Amino acid sequence: MNAQTENTGNSLDIVKWVLVATFLAAAVVGNQYFAEQSLLIRVVAVLVAASIAFLIAATTTKGRTALGFAKEARIEARKVVWPTRQETIQTTLIIMVAVVITSLLLWGIDGVLVRVVALALGQES
Repeated sequence: MNAQTENTGNSLDIVKWVLVATFLAAAVVGNQYFAEQSLLIRVVAVLVAASIAFLIAATTTKGRTALGFAKEARIEARKVVWPTRQETIQTTLIIMVAVVITSLLLWGIDGVLVRVVALALGQES
């Protein structure tokens, strides 16, 4: 009996996804077809169609899973501890100094290698 319930849910999910695709396609085609209408009316119509499609998609198995994931991600994002302004400025300055030092070292190494290669090839630079 459990297998029959799962098959019914899957076939119902397929019907729901077809409805979602239909609403989204209707929004795109309707927006194009009614191009001479007011932009505000078309935007509202597209938002309504997209909202209905979202609500239908949220009732499917994959939709409920995606909503659960989004809720968990939001909870985890609230746990993030953001650095203070002073920490951000100090870290930025440290990185800028490190980049300048690294670039000077690479410039120096490049200059030495150019002279070594010129000497090896018998050219004066």
